[in-house]
Amino acid sequence: FLALLASRMKAGATLHVATDWEDYALQMLEVLRAEPALKNTVGDFAERPDTRPQTKFEARGLRQGHRVWDLVFRK
Repeated sequence: FLALLASRMKAGATLHVATDWEDYALQMLEVLRAEPALKNTVGDFAERPDTRPQTKFEARGLRQGHRVWDLVFRK
């Protein structure tokens, strides 16, 4: 799926994903790093940008003491 998605993205396009599940965040990081068409915009996980609205799922995760991990990759 990721290779197909990357092939449809324009040069300079950004893929931003976030989760409050640590294991899932680590898996996403591994999968995204393995896609040669995409480059991580930071070393590992990105800071949550002010432009990303907080979802009800994120708010619930934060209330439960979870951390939220953002990944921002660019083609």
